[in-house]
Amino acid sequence: MINLPLLPIILPFLFAILLLFFKENIRVQRSLTLIGLLASLVAALFLVFKVKTDGIQTVTLGSWPAPFGISMVSDMLAALLVTTTILLTLFIVMYSFSSIGEGRERFFYYPAILFMVTGVNGAFTTGDIFNLFVFFEVLLIASYVLIVLGGEKKQLRESIKYVLVNVISSALFVITIAFLYSVIGTLNMADISVKIAQIGQPGIITVIAILLLIVFGVKGAIFPLYFWLPGSYAAPPIPVLTLFGALLTKVGVYAIMRTYTLFFVHDIGFTHGILSVLSILTIIAGCIGALAYFDLKQIIIYNIVIAVGVILFGAAQMNESGLSGAIFYLIHDMLIKGALFLLIGIIIYVTGTSNLRKMGGLIQTHAPLGWFYLIAAFGLAGIPPLSGFVGKLLIVKGAFEAGNSWGAIILLASSLIVLLSVIRIFIYAFWGKPVTLPKTDRRPYRHMMIPAVALVVLSVLYGIGTEWLFPYMTDATNGLLQPSIYVDAVLKE
Repeated sequence: MINLPLLPIILPFLFAILLLFFKENIRVQRSLTLIGLLASLVAALFLVFKVKTDGIQTVTLGSWPAPFGISMVSDMLAALLVTTTILLTLFIVMYSFSSIGEGRERFFYYPAILFMVTGVNGAFTTGDIFNLFVFFEVLLIASYVLIVLGGEKKQLRESIKYVLVNVISSALFVITIAFLYSVIGTLNMADISVKIAQIGQPGIITVIAILLLIVFGVKGAIFPLYFWLPGSYAAPPIPVLTLFGALLTKVGVYAIMRTYTLFFVHDIGFTHGILSVLSILTIIAGCIGALAYFDLKQIIIYNIVIAVGVILFGAAQMNESGLSGAIFYLIHDMLIKGALFLLIGIIIYVTGTSNLRKMGGLIQTHAPLGWFYLIAAFGLAGIPPLSGFVGKLLIVKGAFEAGNSWGAIILLASSLIVLLSVIRIFIYAFWGKPVTLPKTDRRPYRHMMIPAVALVVLSVLYGIGTEWLFPYMTDATNGLLQPSIYVDAVLKE
């Protein structure tokens, strides 16, 4: 029997190691990376199908029964996130062929991407909280390589901040796990859930809940811990920025959603109340940033911060509408941010700048780029029937059901600010008086458009196909709302 939950983690890892032997042969590196990602995608799709038909898939390593062995658990949420991660990475790698440059490709660019995917998918799949830390470190070490690759002054300056912040938060993570283990006596996430339920979440557990919120909040970029993100994410080239923006913050968001629905569910008024307030402040901070800048990268980067707030606000409601909206919006945001970053990368390639004030009239020379950007912008703002609409609608419904009407109103108002921030890019870059463009080769432009357009189309299909996707979202929501489903799957005899 093939251990399906492990394949989307092991395959990228094996291909990453294989790529290390072909450092100078770029063609082989590209081919092997595509083969590895396609094989991983097939495995991930099989996993989604298997979870849908047979329920949560678990593997306990080392022939030890849970909770003594290390458990890997694929419920519907984990399976969907793993599949989305691989799909996104596939498009980003295709985009990289024309945009990242051979200098970087020769310096372990593709192995670093595959190691990062290994860490991201491992974090989504693990059922052991110490292993969650281990997979965080795997993806972070790969991201350290990617953020400095190329050695530009700005990259090196920002990477110091990025590494420092993550090292501190990782140290706090280990301390918090040790703290949790000293109180509960187990690291298996299902077993932690059972043990906390038995003792009814005393104050010490609530302290641990807040410490974990700080740890994951740094990695997920919630208010006020997002300060490192805008500068660090703007430093590397566009494909690396897309990987970071679409995937890395989502791992922190996932970790908060998982722990706050599985462990810390006995004092919701306090823990989820704090999460709710921080989410709203994150949305407000992101909105201010998105309107304050005239730089393409910074506008979309601050939209990452807004999305983190929206998803966590949905999760904090702890009802079916809020959680299913959060899951729906999480996957939507991964797809739409991927599409938008790739598109603004093409705009920067064509104009030679990321400053909106130095652009204009692109609709006359690059009309398809303009119209696909507009579709992606509407999708991000949640214009129906595009993918952002359904998730946001469900989150707002969940907020009203939970009595958080003020939060719902702020969330709705933020949609207008998101729309304003991304339409401003469209008006400045595509309308107005045409500016003189630097001479660029049309071939890379065409090659970069293919994955960018594919992601926009995929995000549109995700919105239109809501009804077809709903059974999967319902399974994912039930897994979060009813921890016993997860616990029984892991601790079964």
